[in-house]
Amino acid sequence: MKKRTSNSDQKGFSLIELMIVVAIVAILGAIAYPSYRDSITDARRTDAQAVLMEAAQYMERFYTENNRYDEDTGGTAVALPSQLAESPRDSGTKYYDLAVQASTRSTYTLRATPKNAQAGDGFLELTNTFVKAWDSNNNGSLADAERTWSQH
Repeated sequence: MKKRTSNSDQKGFSLIELMIVVAIVAILGAIAYPSYRDSITDARRTDAQAVLMEAAQYMERFYTENNRYDEDTGGTAVALPSQLAESPRDSGTKYYDLAVQASTRSTYTLRATPKNAQAGDGFLELTNTFVKAWDSNNNGSLADAERTWSQH
């Protein structure tokens, strides 16, 4: 005759224990995923800020060569070179379009407009006096509090 084992001799997890572990993992995931997504969005924005700074350097070189920001000596309007027209600069999905938003003989404004997964994050701007702005509430205009690249 076979000897019956008691419950204390059995090994493994009960369904309740397994459900508790699944619930804990779900709670941790619900907390971690939005934070991860925010970090990715912030990293993409930071990359666009770096490309804007490179574009500003291009504009300063353009001014040095032409003695003005809006057009070259032949009368051709200024435009960013293709390697500075999108962010990130490396291959892969692009998240910002960069362009000269406005330019005069002595001033310019560069703008990075979000697209793809970054759409809705608000545009970034940089002027010839290195005034930085971020439309953090994505309403299409800049309030005084948005005249920074910092999060509010």
